[in-house]
Amino acid sequence: MDTVAIITSVLTLIAGVGVFLIACSMMSSNLEALGSKRLKMLFSKASKSKLLGVGVGAAATAVIQSSSATSVMVIGFVNAGIMSLAQAATVIFGANIGTTITGQIVALGLFGGNSVSTSVIFAAFAGVGAFILAFSKKDKLTKTGGIMAGFGMLFVGLSLMSGSMSDFSELEEVKSFLAIFKNPFLLVLIGAVLTAVVQSSSVMTSMAITMVVTGLISLNQGIYITMGSNIGTCVTALIAGLTSTKNAKRTALIHLIFNVSGVIVFIIIGLFMSIGGIDYGFIFGKMFPHTPQLQLSMFHTVFNVITVIIVLPLTNLLVKLVTKMVPDKKDKNAVPEGPRFSFVEEHMLRTPPIAVQQIKNEIIQMADTAMLNFNAACEVVCTLNYEHIALFRARENQLNFLNKELVRFIVRLLKEDLNEKDRIYLSAAIRSVSDLERVGDYAENIVEYADKLKEADGSFSEKAVAEINELKTLIQKLYTEVLKAYSEGDKSALQRALAVEEEVDRVTEGMMQSHIERLSAGECTADVGAQYLSFSANAERIADHFINVAKTITAHL
Repeated sequence: MDTVAIITSVLTLIAGVGVFLIACSMMSSNLEALGSKRLKMLFSKASKSKLLGVGVGAAATAVIQSSSATSVMVIGFVNAGIMSLAQAATVIFGANIGTTITGQIVALGLFGGNSVSTSVIFAAFAGVGAFILAFSKKDKLTKTGGIMAGFGMLFVGLSLMSGSMSDFSELEEVKSFLAIFKNPFLLVLIGAVLTAVVQSSSVMTSMAITMVVTGLISLNQGIYITMGSNIGTCVTALIAGLTSTKNAKRTALIHLIFNVSGVIVFIIIGLFMSIGGIDYGFIFGKMFPHTPQLQLSMFHTVFNVITVIIVLPLTNLLVKLVTKMVPDKKDKNAVPEGPRFSFVEEHMLRTPPIAVQQIKNEIIQMADTAMLNFNAACEVVCTLNYEHIALFRARENQLNFLNKELVRFIVRLLKEDLNEKDRIYLSAAIRSVSDLERVGDYAENIVEYADKLKEADGSFSEKAVAEINELKTLIQKLYTEVLKAYSEGDKSALQRALAVEEEVDRVTEGMMQSHIERLSAGECTADVGAQYLSFSANAERIADHFINVAKTITAHL
């Protein structure tokens, strides 16, 4: 091969990898959008048993063709409290089995010989899918076309990679260079690093299968590179987890420990076998003779299934281990480290339907935070006790952070492929975030009224405190109905919340009359009365903003 041919082969390889990655992404996003409801139902069943959790993880990953996406979804569910760590672990175990489907598809595409190649037959789906995309106006049909086009493009990318590697296999210098890498630990490291770079174990496994088929590397080399890809694929989950909650960190660690454990077990077995002059390549070569693509893809499946069988009984011990590695804070009143998301994170943009659900969870928690600060502000203004004011300030910072960053995330998500119902919800969600941030601002105002009372050496009378507590209880009742309406789409809860709001209006009007009577009787000063009236006005506005949040359900039901 001359220099031009070598450069052409390198560029063809890069093009093949690029097409393969785009195809994986295209299939994943369309499959997920088409089956988002089924996926949510599937994950809800994961809590029933460990084996069912493994099955759910395998099925979900086989559907969306991405173990990384499944892991990120699981981290979101753990954050939301939908799954326990033990349940999340079993789904992650299953995801490793599900991701082997891509390798089996690739192996199937490399059959053909003198007949028409299966890769060419499957690649034709890209044209069929593109035709559907060009002429279809129905959402479901368009997504079906996207799935078909992505499936076909997988094999277009595979053909490009296979062709370039066939050219490289003609160069003895390349084959001799690759033959140097025989150390299992080095091969695992190469597989892990390359997978971390391309962010896809499917691409790495597919490349390894193609290299084995074209004779660039031996089957045994491909086996250890594939093992390494299982470690490299943890990077996405680690990034998602390490910037999130403690349970998210633990889930990411479970993923890493599980994959590393499997690799260690198989390396140790491989080292023992090498003493007798046997290796994995020899065993799978005998099991599936004359089909190198099937030899490696079947090893990948067997490796992941056996790893799950070994680790599954140890799930509870694994959960205890990661809980010790990432311990909980014992002080419940400890001030949070800083504002951050609890459910949403960057990688969820890859899985829009799940991201929408997590935004809803984030807003519900934001509402809880706002309500906590209102209650805390009432306590401060009634008692002038500032013992937990640092926690109040931390929650206010959290509300301000979410008002800015959650809206920014929603705007980015609106650019993704979403159904019309989700788009309507997200547009309404932006208003809800703003309403809840305003609740926090009014709570902050109430604390400022407490500051003024303290400076003036004043305080509310027992009657005034009783009226404030009555209003506080009423707004708590309103909030309970608002939350039910928002989280469950319950229209009857919205009607009950509206009825409570009217009662809040009547109570605040009564508070003004009571204030005038106490002022006339000399039971309070004008300065104290001014803070009291300001409090009632702010409390009424807080009720209005909570009602605004509940009313958004009518826009997207």
